[in-house]
Amino acid sequence: MADRRARCYHPLMASLLTTFILPAAAGAVALVLLLGLINMMRGGSPNTSQKLMRWRVLLQFVAIVLAMLAVWAMGR
Repeated sequence: MADRRARCYHPLMASLLTTFILPAAAGAVALVLLLGLINMMRGGSPNTSQKLMRWRVLLQFVAIVLAMLAVWAMGR
């Protein structure tokens, strides 16, 4: 079991994911959420709100997949 766990540990990939890629993904989700809120507060187009909501859901999915990949790369 310990041998298998040792093979799954990728320090460079884990470092890149946790330092750069995951914060960028979370920032993208926050940015799209903020844009959606601004659009709603200004009484903007409902179509734009729907597009932004779809983008937010997609970006959240990508961020979760990247977080799971980072956990795998850290070997935990």
